[in-house]
Amino acid sequence: MNWLLVHLDTLRESVTRLVRQPVASALNVIVIGIALSLPAGFYLGLSNLQTFSRQLSSDPQLSIFMAIDAGAVEVAAVGHRLKSNPQISRVEFITRDQALARLKRSAGLSDVLVNLGRNPLPDAFVVTALSNDPATLEALHDQARQWPEVEHVQVDAEWARRLDAALNVGRMLVILLAVLLAVALVAVTFNTIRLQILTRHDEIEVSKLIGATNPFIRRPFLYFGALQGLAGGLAAWMIVASAILVLNVQLADLSGLYGTLFKLEWPDLSYTMILLALSAALGWLGAWLSVSRHLWQMAPQ
Repeated sequence: MNWLLVHLDTLRESVTRLVRQPVASALNVIVIGIALSLPAGFYLGLSNLQTFSRQLSSDPQLSIFMAIDAGAVEVAAVGHRLKSNPQISRVEFITRDQALARLKRSAGLSDVLVNLGRNPLPDAFVVTALSNDPATLEALHDQARQWPEVEHVQVDAEWARRLDAALNVGRMLVILLAVLLAVALVAVTFNTIRLQILTRHDEIEVSKLIGATNPFIRRPFLYFGALQGLAGGLAAWMIVASAILVLNVQLADLSGLYGTLFKLEWPDLSYTMILLALSAALGWLGAWLSVSRHLWQMAPQ
């Protein structure tokens, strides 16, 4: 019980010191908030982009063209394999005659096609996969190519590979940016705590002379650093939320032009908790490094 009271008293003291210097505290919190909002915002933007791309390409397809001389038995066998595949959601069979009729309507080549001696188009299956993952589409492509009487398989997976590669590059950039700005956050907290230590240097020395332990001396500074980091995390969340609010207004007009609905999703609870926990942990780390360095310098040589 006494341990809890000591920590609560230290927390109250840290909050008081944070509020006692409103201008300096606000500036530090704003700097931390801006630094954290950049990687947090980019990460949320990538997540929204990935979700939108899946909605935009919700029906990944591949076309399976049978050989011209394929018989009804071979065509039925391929159709049965496709319908029994758990990775496929829908199978559409297009006969040679249907394909020729569609070509006449869409290409405006009816006069040319009428003069053909025979229908040059094969029977085909248009397959809709459950997942737009490039690896899944490629696996279906490789399987279908091995089946008897299958002449050609066309899969539209290039866009998926490119999008996947672009998102991976974006994630790596976000990680690098997050690491750099996390170092900056630690440096800001380190410098803030160092200034506080310098103003309380005599108090710390007297405390050590009467037997205060290093953990006891560190505790208020660690709480102060964690609180400052937590406040910076809240500021970062507010910056990201404000940006989403403004961008969604503009995206509403853009979505209307393309006949689709796209808006940025708000940060969910897990995203918010991770952001706040990381910001508090980085503030704590900066304070710990600053106090530990000072205590090491004060240690008798």
